[in-house]
Amino acid sequence: MLNRRILRVKVMQALYAFFQSSSTELSKGENELFLSIDRLYDLYLFFLQLPVELAELAEFQQMEAKNKALPTHEDLNPNRSFVDNLVVMNLKSNEVFQTTLKNRKISWAADRNELKRLLKDLRSASFFLNYINEEEKTFENDRKFILEFYKKMVIDSEMLYQIFNERSIYWDYDDVDFAISMATKHIKKIKENDTNGTIMVMYKDELDDKDFVKTLFRKTIIDNNQNTLLIEDKTKNWDVDRIAVMDVLCMKMAMTELIQFSSIPIKVSLNEYIEISKLFSSPKSKVFINGILDKLVADFKAADKIKKMGRGLME
Repeated sequence: MLNRRILRVKVMQALYAFFQSSSTELSKGENELFLSIDRLYDLYLFFLQLPVELAELAEFQQMEAKNKALPTHEDLNPNRSFVDNLVVMNLKSNEVFQTTLKNRKISWAADRNELKRLLKDLRSASFFLNYINEEEKTFENDRKFILEFYKKMVIDSEMLYQIFNERSIYWDYDDVDFAISMATKHIKKIKENDTNGTIMVMYKDELDDKDFVKTLFRKTIIDNNQNTLLIEDKTKNWDVDRIAVMDVLCMKMAMTELIQFSSIPIKVSLNEYIEISKLFSSPKSKVFINGILDKLVADFKAADKIKKMGRGLME
């Protein structure tokens, strides 16, 4: 599922695009934001389906080899370890997963040539050769192989990144990494002989998470001028226009979250935006943002602007 950090990152990206475009249409920006979240979930489905597609392609090529005019002994007796991989079989028989693929129109059909190249590279990889030559065929060995496939071939594949980069403006390196991590988490949770297949849902709590995203996005925009003045007051020796754009945006989102969400502890909000700043800002941003937010929190508390419902949330 999409955790709150990735939702915050998506809001930040949408806010950056909104402010850079000088747009005043909140609803349009909000629609773009939810579309980008939806596309991230699609990316997870694409990567989860990838080993199934490759196994089916491998089986098709084995059938073609058997039908050659002069098939070799190897053609007639192919190694089916990958084709019959039990994790792949689980994904193929997972009705929830397969129905979701169909409903969301997730397909690798347009990327047949790229899949052939990936399968060729896979067959020459040492971990693949070790796998197909294992004497003991177990579910855990099959799982281990699929996880190695993601780790050693998928996560750093420029070819796969290029496919998705060309397919959608909403997908970047961070999205690809997150989608792959979601796919591997699913693989790790699959149980042998499990006939009641499921997949990760997009949101932990759809209504609550969507409200979080919508409120964070809209209120950060609505309170933008006010928050700019508050930041300026705490950075009098700085020209706000010269502070990194993502640093300012990070602080504005944190300010909005601190005031608007009564159930999120202050410490959680501060920690989240410090961690996010590490992804999008300079190495020194962490200390700078932390210092400014500490001062703002003190002011908010003094003015009774922060309302938290629950024990320990104000700490």
